Formats: sequence, structure tokens, C-alpha cells
Amino acid sequence: MNKMRILWVDDEIDLLKPHILFLEKKNYSVATCKSGSEAIDRLENENFDIVFLDENMPGLAGLETLNEIKEKQDNLPVVMITKSEEEYIMEEAIGNKIADYLIKPVNPNQILLSLKKNLDHSRLISEKTTSNYQQEFRKIAMDLSMVNTYEEWVNLYLKLIYWEIQLEDIEDAGMFEILESQKNEANIQFGKFIDKNYAEWFKPHTEAPVMSHTLFKEKIVPEISKEQPTLLVVIDNLRYDQWKVLEPVINNYYKKDKEDSYYSILPSATQYARNAIFSGLMPSDMEHLFPEYWKNDTDDGGKNLFEAEFLDTQMKRLGLTNFKFEYHKITNFKTGRKLTDNFKSLKNNDLTVVVYNFVDMLSHSKTEMEVVKELASNDKAYRSLTLSWFKNSPLLEMIQQAQQLGFKLILTTDHGTINVKSPSKVIGDKDTSLNLRYKTGRSLTYDSKDVLVAKNPKDLHLPSINMSSSYIFAKSDLFFAYPNNYNHYVSYYRNTYQHGGVSLEEMIIPFAVLQPK
Repeated sequence: MNKMRILWVDDEIDLLKPHILFLEKKNYSVATCKSGSEAIDRLENENFDIVFLDENMPGLAGLETLNEIKEKQDNLPVVMITKSEEEYIMEEAIGNKIADYLIKPVNPNQILLSLKKNLDHSRLISEKTTSNYQQEFRKIAMDLSMVNTYEEWVNLYLKLIYWEIQLEDIEDAGMFEILESQKNEANIQFGKFIDKNYAEWFKPHTEAPVMSHTLFKEKIVPEISKEQPTLLVVIDNLRYDQWKVLEPVINNYYKKDKEDSYYSILPSATQYARNAIFSGLMPSDMEHLFPEYWKNDTDDGGKNLFEAEFLDTQMKRLGLTNFKFEYHKITNFKTGRKLTDNFKSLKNNDLTVVVYNFVDMLSHSKTEMEVVKELASNDKAYRSLTLSWFKNSPLLEMIQQAQQLGFKLILTTDHGTINVKSPSKVIGDKDTSLNLRYKTGRSLTYDSKDVLVAKNPKDLHLPSINMSSSYIFAKSDLFFAYPNNYNHYVSYYRNTYQHGGVSLEEMIIPFAVLQPK
């Protein structure tokens, strides 16, 4: 293995001989020079892994040398070493992207720590992360055998997401495969839990999680007030792991007041879950009370065209008629840009609701476009693509403006999505719904071990298309496929992102309340 090469620049380099000998014993190669100009010359002709740079030198001073190094080799780590603790020197150095800042006199262990931090950083993090996950693996496996409440499932899922994000950049692919198998096992057990408990949650006097139809009343209403405007952002189809990678960007403008979760209703699909959020009702009640707003799967036309009207009815039902609110749905860049440009006009609202549809479009595009299949080939890439969109979106600009205007920010979604891997054969008549993760219709034939079944839709507060309709929901990472043209269909939809079924990714939803910094 080649030794790491250090260039140490100090006009009193002879006094540092003990430090240099110490580093050479630790298997580092140390080259020295006594001036900034000499350092620049050496860097043009030789390759180094890191530079130790004295701030106070005659001739070309440390900060000037730093500027020249960064102009030529922006990615070369530079550790500034100085006798001065003056704030402006620190700020100048940090502004020029130094790797570390040490105050003289430095001891050998400080130098060694800085080297480890900058040169061995990835390897050390990888080893430590792997070691920590190996220990946590056993605990998660034990939790998985005992988890029995909706709160415990949330906690377990958040642990799996934490480790998924921690492990995604390490070199040990085997560890990531172990985590994947643990996630798969968790989803199998979660499917059994939902099968056993979901219908019970709707019975009187049964302890149940906050769900789509109770979210507004239970979690959002307590946060809105006449004293501070609130911006409620519902990013369609946003998974919990995607929220976790967006959160650091939002933290530049907002500090998190609370983070919580809730459960999507079944089907975990926009037409059902998001209408339930805004109406405060389950689908069968929407169909009964507001037939002019509700459309079933087999009806023509858009299924989420009346969210603003549903919200208005819920606000009135909850006695919130004195609150001024507006609802906006963003389905493309142009409408997002327009709302951003006019955002200041919303500052007099008590509640501004923005439904943002990009992530949903991304998941559908992955099914239909080869280029998106390449860009979002797995969950890591899907998170990365979502983050890239968000950083360059009108939505982020909207959040920045909301912070400047003093808005409270509530960010959530209606359901998540899962990367489907395995087909499950299903047979239905021509009126069977088209979704790949749930089906409703008459005379459905299916593999019972693959699905949660609602033979009587009213048990789950779902509408019936006709008298003998039932619902089935795919579990884990399965997707429904018809026997006709089976191989083509399976090949087309495998490894695409779908929603509507029973999985941790689709049903456990992030809910965050943030205050402007």
C-alpha cells in the first residue's frame, strides 16, 4: 500500500522535526518546505494527499498561499496551522474550504487526528458503520420477532431507514444486502400485522394510529392559529427515506419543532389517501356524503379534482370558519414557478395548502421512460434524484420565502411507494381496477398468501363498485400481473415504483412541523 504523502509548509520547519519523525513512524511520507512560493512550486510538480500550512510566514503569507493552492487544486485538503486565534483569520480560512484549523503549539496526536479525519475518513466511517450495524442487526432481528403495536412498527421502520442511509455509501456491499433482506423480512411481518389489525382500527373504542382521514383534525388543526400563518406542504408519494434526505436542506431555513408519523389508509393511493386527508372522511363516507366530489376506480375523469372543496367542508365541520385558507395544486414547473413568484400575496392567509405532485410523476416516469429507469434504478438512486429535484425546485424557493415571511411549515405526504420485484397472478373481469398494488372488482382470483383481502369493502370503509365487489391489496414487494401476455407485463413493471398496497414504505408516513430560523 502506498504511503500517504504530506506537504508541511512552515518557515520554522526545523523546529517541527519531532512531529515529522512521529508521523514517519506512523507510516506517512512527509515532505517539507519553508515558504508559500516553494510550496506552490512543489505542488505543480508533485502529488500530495494533504498540506499542512503555517498561517504566519514571511513572503507569501498562509492565506495567500491557501488561495493559490485552492485555485489550482480545489479538492486538495489543506490544514491551516496558526498561532493566532483572531476570528477574521479563521473566517478567511474556513471560507476558502480548509479541511481543518489547528492552533499552535500543536501536539503530535492533534496532527494524527487531523490526518485520520481527512485521509482515512471514508475508511474509518465505513468500518465503524459496518461494525455498528452488525451489532444493531441482532437487536433489529429480535425486535422483529416481538413487534406488536403500530408505534413499535414506526420505530422499527425508522431504524431500518437510518441504517439504509448510513450504509448506502460504505464499500461493504454485503452489509447492504443483509439490510435489504432484513427490510424484506420486516415487510412480510408488517403485512401479517396489518392483516390482523387494520379492520380493528375502525371499530369504536379501539386504540388506533392517526390515519389519513384523522390527520387534519388530530395533527394539523392543533398547529394552525391566527397569530402565525402556516404553510402546509403535501408532497405526493414521498417516502420516509426521501423526507430524511430533504430534511438537511430544509434545516438551512427551518428548525424542526416536531417530527411524527401517521398511517396511510388502504388503498395507499392518491385517490383514496389524499382525498381522505382533505375531507377528513373515509372513502365510503365521501361517496355517500359527497357523490358529486367522489369518483370510483372505474369512473372516467380525474379522481382528485375536488380536494379544495373537501377541505372547505372539513374546515366548516370542525368550526374553523374564521380561518382564511387557500389551496394550490402544483402539477408542473410552470404552475410551481407562478405560485413562487406570487408567494408574498399568501402572507395574510392563516393556512396555505400546497399539494406538490413531482415525486408521484417521477415514480410514474420510471415505469414509462428508460432514462428515468436508469436514473432511479434502486432506492438509493431514487432518493438522490428526489434530492436533486428538490434543490432546484420552485418548492424550495417557496419554503425560503415562507421562512422570510415567518410562516410555520408543516410538511407531509399522502402515501409512499415501493420498488416492486415479484409478480403475483390475479384474474378479474373487464371492470377490475387497473392499479398494480390493489384491485377491486367482482370474482377476483388470486394467491391468498400474497394479499390482504377485503371481501366486504364496508369493513374497511371502502366503496363497492357493485354488490359483489371485493378488494385485494398486494403485500411486501409484490405486484399484480394478469396471465395474458404475462412475461411481457412482468418484465415491463418489475423494478418500478408502485403504491396502493401494504408495506412499511407505502403506509408509514412522515409528518414534520418546523419553525422559521
